[in-house]
Amino acid sequence: MALRNIENALPISQERPKKLPKLSKNPEICLNDENNLLVPPPESTIDYISSENLKPFPDPESSVQRLLEELASKDWVKVCESLNNTRRFAVYHSSLFLPIIEKLMVVLVKAMKNPRSALCKTSIMACSDIFKAFGEKLTHLKTMDDLLLQLLMKASQDKKFVCEEADKTLNTMVNSVASLPLLRKLKTYVRHSNPRVRAKAAVSTSNCVSKMEINEMEEFGMVMIAQIAADLLSDKLPEAREAARSMVNSIYEKFTWEEEEGEEGNNKQGAWQRFCEKNLTGLNAQAMIKSVSSQ
Repeated sequence: MALRNIENALPISQERPKKLPKLSKNPEICLNDENNLLVPPPESTIDYISSENLKPFPDPESSVQRLLEELASKDWVKVCESLNNTRRFAVYHSSLFLPIIEKLMVVLVKAMKNPRSALCKTSIMACSDIFKAFGEKLTHLKTMDDLLLQLLMKASQDKKFVCEEADKTLNTMVNSVASLPLLRKLKTYVRHSNPRVRAKAAVSTSNCVSKMEINEMEEFGMVMIAQIAADLLSDKLPEAREAARSMVNSIYEKFTWEEEEGEEGNNKQGAWQRFCEKNLTGLNAQAMIKSVSSQ
């Protein structure tokens, strides 16, 4: 009885302490038990430096030897700093990257998968500078497929500033890498099961096709390009359908010119109709014919 009275006499300040917030599996947030609010932990400010404002290294040879070790740090802020150093190498000292480029690509893919948006965006920016530096040399690397998939996935997500950065990097990729080897990589992803990834792949594919000359289209396969475009014309997302229509226009422009050269007086619409009916299934053929009928 005495003990119970002592407990009741305790001041409010000595009541049982509240539970500490639980850590979430996502390192960017923690969960408060009482009101279930998402509380962001303190986070260092990350500077997103434009490529034009990056500076060269005074001693690049010694700095590049430490780069991979610095990128392996468990401190994500230090990894962001190292990714910015990676960008400096790509812009000013890219030749020093050649012996370690495959390992760097692995690091970029890993950083893009990280749930921290700042780290993810910085890695995407580094990827853009590396595309500018190496172009189509990257298409021969084993890690290129993983990198391309991550870019398409990040361009498809809901975090706007990451999505926009990935979109810009995909455009840089199309402008920096030769169309033919890049199209061979992209063709896998225009049939991806995720419709948003598929739509982003369709946009890059369309931009890639628009750059190609007739001989490149023929080397890749004019019929294959037409089949890709025809499938995307009926895609569930407007972005994919719009990319498909742009792709059809690029094929039509180059293909009909070639047909007219080979057959004097050939009508553009007639040549296109014969090509579609010969190489595509009924509904796809009609969609392709209709797509250019107003031109």
